[in-house]
Amino acid sequence: MSSSTQPSSRGSSPPSGALPLRRSQFTYRNLSQMASYNTSCPLRVIAHIDLDCFYAQAEMVRLGVAEDQPLAVQQWQGLIAVNYPARAYGIGRMCTVTEAKKLCPNLITQHVATWREGEDKWAYRDDAAENIATDKVSLDPYRLESRRILATIKDHLPSHMQKVEKASIDEVFLDLSAHVHAVLLERFPEIARPPPSGDPSEPLPMPSVSALDWQADALVDLDDEHAEFDDPDWDDVAMLVASEIVRNVRAAIRDKLRYTCAAGIARNKLLSKLGSAHRKPNQQTVIRNRAVWHFLSGFKFTKFRNLGGKLGEQVSQIFNTESVEELLVVPIEQLKLKLGDDTGVWVHNTLRGIDMSEVSPRTQIKSMLSAKSFRPSINTVDQATRWLRIFVADIFARLVEEGVLENRRRPKTINLHHRHGVQTQGQTRSRSSPIPQGRSLDEETLFGLANTLLNQIIQDGHVWPCSNLSLSVGGFEDGISGNMGIASFLLRGEEAQALTDGPRTRAESKLKEQSQPPEKRRRIDDGGIQRFLTRKETPSPLDPIDALAEDNGAETSRVRETKLDSDAPSLPDEGPVLQANDETAIGGHLCARCGACLESSESLQSHQDWHFAKDLQEEEHGRLGFGNQASTTAASPHSGGRRSGPAAPKRPGRPKKTERGQQKLSFG
Repeated sequence: MSSSTQPSSRGSSPPSGALPLRRSQFTYRNLSQMASYNTSCPLRVIAHIDLDCFYAQAEMVRLGVAEDQPLAVQQWQGLIAVNYPARAYGIGRMCTVTEAKKLCPNLITQHVATWREGEDKWAYRDDAAENIATDKVSLDPYRLESRRILATIKDHLPSHMQKVEKASIDEVFLDLSAHVHAVLLERFPEIARPPPSGDPSEPLPMPSVSALDWQADALVDLDDEHAEFDDPDWDDVAMLVASEIVRNVRAAIRDKLRYTCAAGIARNKLLSKLGSAHRKPNQQTVIRNRAVWHFLSGFKFTKFRNLGGKLGEQVSQIFNTESVEELLVVPIEQLKLKLGDDTGVWVHNTLRGIDMSEVSPRTQIKSMLSAKSFRPSINTVDQATRWLRIFVADIFARLVEEGVLENRRRPKTINLHHRHGVQTQGQTRSRSSPIPQGRSLDEETLFGLANTLLNQIIQDGHVWPCSNLSLSVGGFEDGISGNMGIASFLLRGEEAQALTDGPRTRAESKLKEQSQPPEKRRRIDDGGIQRFLTRKETPSPLDPIDALAEDNGAETSRVRETKLDSDAPSLPDEGPVLQANDETAIGGHLCARCGACLESSESLQSHQDWHFAKDLQEEEHGRLGFGNQASTTAASPHSGGRRSGPAAPKRPGRPKKTERGQQKLSFG
């Protein structure tokens, strides 16, 4: 731990008669709220990281110039970024290139990259400033560097405790509450245990350190009622841990990518952003909770987020001041009366550094825009079409970076805006169209959609001269992965053949399965869907015993189910079923009803008599229940077909009583 670990006297038991130990103003519940990123947690810790003169730094890194070399980024004849060595000469973004060169003769002015018609990539051009009518500015180099910086920040934070919001191309917010919470529990075991009383509202013990080492951080002075020699509480310790984390992240950006950045660390987004701008470049400012009032009192509220525009002007005009200190004395009732209830409460809280806004990890873009203001205006369809080509190339190159080719993300709509006449007084028209989602998105598809929208605007008439054109895509959504085509639901090869082959014997199926490698073996059902279909077969001639049974009303179907009583002849349970044309039947006598093999013709006759008597008995008592009996298949000896073996014999039960006029017959 980088903080001093001098033990505090509060960590030991007080002597007899001494005052009781002081407790923290924060509770165990407040501590646990840090892990869930609770926006109302008083121990919450937010950091804001802001790149120093980002566009200028990006060009310095690309060109490899020395850090003390004055450099400015040029766009046409103006400056859009000035590094700190150039600012020392009094050069600002309001200067023209000519004025800046006079102030600093050795100033490097690097023009931004531009798109040019007929080229499919932006490039740095020496003559870009002279071709304002035919070139278009590209900020893609800075977007690429911004992504590298964001990736570096995430790489140096725990993957399961990251909450990063990309506020703009050169600044991010970090909610470090959960990360700091984990570090606190590791460094201070006394707060890792449950509260002694079991009540989460119980105050925490005071930190076991009496001094904190802030290293090179810029600390904001404390409010008048607080002093630096006061013992720190857990909010101070949390700020210290967060400052260590941010310092390491900034060092990684510096070492890996050669960029410097400033940072602010406070309890919310409002204060952390003000803190990052407090000391620049390459420094970080810590605004402790005890220093908030002193820090804000010296600001103009027009420097606050969301108070620099029309709302800030309205408040300034109503109360005739821009000073936070002067506006702090205005009661909330008067603010609500002048500004409305919701706005009045928000302004009242903002002036006191109260901000409950959440750090939202929205690092993915929602729309892309490519635009051009024409000086002089364009007057023909060909000119507009050429600019559409440039817009489409610009947008599609950025879509490729978003993963449109891999279907990771893609837009849903395309929009074209057209301004007719003078820039400030011209008529604006716009058209939009959905982007087809059922096929891959390429540059030609985008250009075709954009050209269609342009033709729709032209058909309205009164479109020339045109002073501004802009093309945008939006409605981004994550691509769908894992979809299967209809072909994946169809059977092919062996699977399809198995479905159409028809019934197979167990022996054939087993033989084929054994002939295949183990990894390719599969179970093939007998007949697939064919087993649900009924075939009409040509009946074979009835043998005498079947004809006799038919004359007596017995069932004579070729496929029937027979339930044998315990007095029926038993058949072997295992082994292949004998068929009428099997070689094993030579020399024996087969029963056409059940497939049993008898030794002599007398035995066969006796066996068939048993079948006949059984049929008569079942017919008389109406106990033929084919749907509830085990299935056996009987085939004619002349059919040459296959039959299943008889069902397993029933377990013997109580003997049935003979009815009056009946007697038992004894066979074989």
